[in-house]
Amino acid sequence: MLEAAEGIGVHSNLEELFAALGQRLWSLAGADRLAVLLYDPEQKRVRLRSLDPRGEMRAVDWVASGPLAEFLQRGEAAWMLESSEAQEVLSPFAEQLGVERLPWFGLVPLRTARRRLGALLFSRAELLHLEPSEREFMEHLAAQVAGAAEKTLSLQETEAAQRELSRERDRLRLLLEVNNAVVSNLELPDLFGAISACCREVLGHEYTSLALLEKDSGKLRLFGLDFPGGKGLIKEEMMVALEDAPAGRAVAERKPVQFDVQMLRDYGTETTSLLLAEGLQSGVCLPLLGPNSVLGTLNLASIRGDAFSQADIELLTQIAGQIAIAIENSLAYCEIEELKNKFAEEKLYLEDEIRSEYRFEEIIGDSPGLRRVLKQAETVAPTMSTVLILGETGTGKERIARAIHNLSQRRDATFVKINCASIPTGLLESELFGHEKGAFTGAISQKMGRFELAHRGTIFLDEVGDIPPELQPKLLRVLQEQEFERLGGTRTLRVDVRLIAATNRDLAKMVSDHQFRSDLYYRLNVFPILIPPLRERTDDIPILVRFFAQVYARRMNKQMETIPAETMDALVRYPWPGNVRELQNLIERAVILSPGSVLRVSLADLKPPAEGSSESVSTLEEAERRHILRALEESRWVIGGTGGAATRLGMKRTTLQSKMAKLGISRPL
Repeated sequence: MLEAAEGIGVHSNLEELFAALGQRLWSLAGADRLAVLLYDPEQKRVRLRSLDPRGEMRAVDWVASGPLAEFLQRGEAAWMLESSEAQEVLSPFAEQLGVERLPWFGLVPLRTARRRLGALLFSRAELLHLEPSEREFMEHLAAQVAGAAEKTLSLQETEAAQRELSRERDRLRLLLEVNNAVVSNLELPDLFGAISACCREVLGHEYTSLALLEKDSGKLRLFGLDFPGGKGLIKEEMMVALEDAPAGRAVAERKPVQFDVQMLRDYGTETTSLLLAEGLQSGVCLPLLGPNSVLGTLNLASIRGDAFSQADIELLTQIAGQIAIAIENSLAYCEIEELKNKFAEEKLYLEDEIRSEYRFEEIIGDSPGLRRVLKQAETVAPTMSTVLILGETGTGKERIARAIHNLSQRRDATFVKINCASIPTGLLESELFGHEKGAFTGAISQKMGRFELAHRGTIFLDEVGDIPPELQPKLLRVLQEQEFERLGGTRTLRVDVRLIAATNRDLAKMVSDHQFRSDLYYRLNVFPILIPPLRERTDDIPILVRFFAQVYARRMNKQMETIPAETMDALVRYPWPGNVRELQNLIERAVILSPGSVLRVSLADLKPPAEGSSESVSTLEEAERRHILRALEESRWVIGGTGGAATRLGMKRTTLQSKMAKLGISRPL
């Protein structure tokens, strides 16, 4: 007994204990067959381990019932000879011992002070009378076995509890780290990176991705991907239809979906083929549930089969709930930031508009040509059609564009303008479409473009004929698809913008000369409006003269009561190569120089072009050149500022510099 106790009391798991029992107890028990029955009263299951002197075991599990279950529950010893009662008790496991019947057997309960463990089975082929001392000895032997089994089971339970505590600690730490990531990262890419690293450390998987559901397309877009060992077949920004992958099923059913190789094969789509080609064997897709909708899915996968247990999925479901909150916060943060940037851009834009050359709300004139233009503007305004305004420089193309916007359903949104000729080619794309941080040298922050600024409003592209050829395809895409990417960015942005374009150039001739894309020209030329030059609507000149005189007189605290008839006649006869803008600047200068209440206009400044060439491009450019030179000389070549040439000419400093470069004007040495 001492030898048996020493031999069976040093094992840390049941299998080792059973092997030692077979070697130590065989000779002591004096039995032909020996087995241990371990009983689980909660599940009513019996584990039978038959023992032999070689340490070999036969292991069988089954649900206990009938007389055997009653005996195990009572925990009493039984010494039975061959009888119907004995065979009824024996029948559940006699076959497992390799016999049809046992003439004699004994069942001695295995119990300790803490619990009942089961029974020790002794069996002999011969019918023998068992002395009380032998029965007592076997009961003592069963007590030794029960103690060793209790110790081993307790050790295993302790180790299992420690493992479970360790797992629970890791899971709680993961939830804490995820929570810290959620509260400390408002930017979605940073948030995904932090959460992916935390999950990989605890779960040991290889693949993590975050897919967001796009409302417009109804598809999942792969926003984030963490797959260091991947082959590069799966890429960020991939679009996945809901019916093409398990993630779509998770969105539809609003619950986690596990997948294996067979499920991926059953889908048979391009997406699942890529997952298989990457060597993924198992995975789980968890829906990110918002208050009113599904935001997307968190997807984890492994190159191992059955890599995720039910406990893992329960943990990941909690994490997915935290991520859903974080995504909502991040999207709200991004939306607020975009609105903040948009409002800041609008503020700067509107401040710039206040300083721009046109400060008048009315369109002045009553000539048939102007009435025709206004009628066309009134007709096209309620529609969302693209408008192309044609006319010479200074005819008021922007005024007409503003009138169309104010008469449209977009009147409460922003009217954004940009002069394509006044911005250097290298910066025009950034001005139109914006840029990401680091897109080019000097791009120290993200910038919103004019198309984003004009979302739900109107954008006016002045001098559209000066857009460089390499930028024209991107403009065409915005017109056709209403989408674009920022310079240096990959995310596609969608806008709702109405376009009004203007030019003083012959776009049709530029198309034939291969200087302008024909498809872009046809897309712009949906509803053309031709503004007549001022020389073709002389009836409007007296009205404009009186209007400008009163405006500038009021601004300068003067009284302009009289305009001499000979002055008005001279103004009407003058061909005005600079159109309304030239007339406006002339009247402003006249108000400044007039000492009293009579408008004094220096008729010497009116130098009409040579006879027969008033409409030639060279003469118009020369007239504009002379006009700019005169303003520069009067301002002593100061371009910007209150008394600078740009203010005198009623244009922006950058516009004046662009025109000076175009006309070859430079300051004399």
